[in-house]
Amino acid sequence: MEKQALVLAGGGARAAYQVGCLRAIARRVPDYRPEILTGISAGAINAAHLASFRGGWADSVEALCTLWLSLDTEKVFKTELRDLLRNMLNAVAPLVTGGRLRRKQVRGMVDTQPLRCFLESALPLEEGGLRGVRENLADGLLDSLAIVTTNYETGRSTAWVESATRRDLGRGQLRVEVGRVGLEHVMASSALPLFFPAVALRHAWHGDGGIRLTAPLSPALHLGATRILAVSPRMRPADPASLPELPALPLYPSPGQIGGVLMNAVFLDSLDFDALQMSRINGLLGALPEAARASAGLRPVEVMVLRPSRDLGVLARKNEFRLPRAFRFFEKGLTGSHAKSSDVLSMIIFEPEYLRELVELGEADTLARGDEIEAFLRGGACAVPVW
Repeated sequence: MEKQALVLAGGGARAAYQVGCLRAIARRVPDYRPEILTGISAGAINAAHLASFRGGWADSVEALCTLWLSLDTEKVFKTELRDLLRNMLNAVAPLVTGGRLRRKQVRGMVDTQPLRCFLESALPLEEGGLRGVRENLADGLLDSLAIVTTNYETGRSTAWVESATRRDLGRGQLRVEVGRVGLEHVMASSALPLFFPAVALRHAWHGDGGIRLTAPLSPALHLGATRILAVSPRMRPADPASLPELPALPLYPSPGQIGGVLMNAVFLDSLDFDALQMSRINGLLGALPEAARASAGLRPVEVMVLRPSRDLGVLARKNEFRLPRAFRFFEKGLTGSHAKSSDVLSMIIFEPEYLRELVELGEADTLARGDEIEAFLRGGACAVPVW
């Protein structure tokens, strides 16, 4: 039987782009409702909300859109000058004194207690998990929810799965924990490394789910997906051969610029590679007789990846002035003022005007590919571009 999966990758504030894509799809294909939901990093917030919502799919997407558009930076982390200075001093003191002066241990550069409070009011919580997930599983509206985190003790990815059926999912570097999924799992998965504090789960500290997940499509695949729609909040990389030659050597990259490249490598590059590998495997399976595929337990899995048509780092830089003043002061020192784009900033600016632009861009990009997306969701194939 056909089993649709929706994979929502990470990227902090960039996850608002996913909401725009889903909003356009819900209007174009009103009968679309994925049975498998996988959330990685900030995509965990979206997956948890959609999986726990009691009602129609279109209504759940609209409610998720309302949630994102009601956010601002101060609802995600504390931006007061004293809080930022205290965290910076706690981080720098051991470094400059060779460990002799140890202040309070730093658990992230910012305090995300505001985000926890926001999600406590936004998600339907009950003791032990998310209210509504069990009901949707029982009603057949949902087959599985998977939230992915990174275990800082072992360095392995962990998929926290709440499912209607039990499967043998522990493969490779992915550890699977079956049970109720709750707020702590969402907070851990969306904890950007170093920037947001890690969360304690099962006697270990867990952080952002995208750090070690080299195959972001694998949780959905192991949960039985036959068709995967993935939303990547990163513009398709330009062909190096098509880039114009710079007239002179540019300024030395700032720490923020280097950090942005690392963030993309951690969260987004692996999705592109995984989709490409899946496309190649499908091509190989297509050359095998159906009987041979069946005897080997192999099946083709169609994949479509949606991505922005614009550089979200450029969009974030244009909205930089909306950040709270104290936070903007320190951010300027990190990223520099000469860069036209900031991938780091695009992940941590949660101002409503910027988030609205991301939602609208997601809608526009999806509508532009409306015929192709609808054909895919209704059973067609998708050719994944070679990057």
